Amino acid sequence: MAIHLEDKWIWDSWYVHDSVRWHGYFLQADRSLGDPRLRHRNVSIGHAVSDDLVNWELLGTCFAPFGGPAFDDETTWTGSVVHGDDGRWHLFYTGTSKAEDAKVQRIGHAVSDDLHNWQRVGDGLCLDLEGPNAGLYEVTYTPGHWYERAMRDPWVMRDPDGEGWLMYFTARAPGIEEANEGGAIGFATSRDLVTWTLEPPVFVGAFGHHEVPQVLEIAGRWYCLFCCSAGNWSKAYAAAVSQEPVTGSHYLVGDGPRGPWRVAPGDFLDSGAPINRYAARILDADGLKILGFARGTTENFIGIVTDPDDVTVDADGLLHVVPRVREAE
Repeated sequence: MAIHLEDKWIWDSWYVHDSVRWHGYFLQADRSLGDPRLRHRNVSIGHAVSDDLVNWELLGTCFAPFGGPAFDDETTWTGSVVHGDDGRWHLFYTGTSKAEDAKVQRIGHAVSDDLHNWQRVGDGLCLDLEGPNAGLYEVTYTPGHWYERAMRDPWVMRDPDGEGWLMYFTARAPGIEEANEGGAIGFATSRDLVTWTLEPPVFVGAFGHHEVPQVLEIAGRWYCLFCCSAGNWSKAYAAAVSQEPVTGSHYLVGDGPRGPWRVAPGDFLDSGAPINRYAARILDADGLKILGFARGTTENFIGIVTDPDDVTVDADGLLHVVPRVREAE
């Protein structure tokens, strides 16, 4: 069955394999809040394990906002987990503060020896929009233009072209009149997972944001999965494609992990009723699988992680979801 909590809503999730089983991490908030829109400011991170991405053992809360004044004392949002050269597990996550009313996002870092009990590295903060390349990003919160200072959803992976690590994150580029043209995939590099250098974005445009990016190589081709709502398609992109704007997950195709990247042709990869899956991830588990959270509708937010569907790659290198026959999630 899907990852499902009777007393909590679940949304964005991310996964890592420890060579024995899968570990799933997810954002969660109490259903007792009543209004699912309140979940974002009442969040913690849950943890579950599985052998097959279908049957999950729930292990409870593993990380939460800091208890005192800090960059992450209001929220700890979406991230990723990797196994470092030091033999420890490293969690990278999105943090916001009470002092900034959760409007300014930064990237945090914690470590664990058991994949459940996490300790912040120093004060937790590992990357902000600072340094020589900061001018290539929308650094300040701009009320009336965009609803937040975007720097979230870090995806960290080893650099396949050399030593060190790469980080991708949801961001925005400055000075673009149409807000829905300003979405960017931010980029940073590190030798040791501790000290990070902000690099220029690897992609800008087409959407107001590219949430929850995941970069992966499949059969020698490079893909960057992301998700976006129908209301955040740019005018130019909406005019250039054959489908009406939808909410869901799509992807970029690239020549390598640093790009150049371009939006994959064709319809959005994964969208539509009844579950309106969002924040999807693609995993290699006896074939490619896609899973994410069931968003449902504004009136009926579902708030569980779906069972996986298969993903295929055609002769042109384009991805396709093969929905399983399912009852209502």
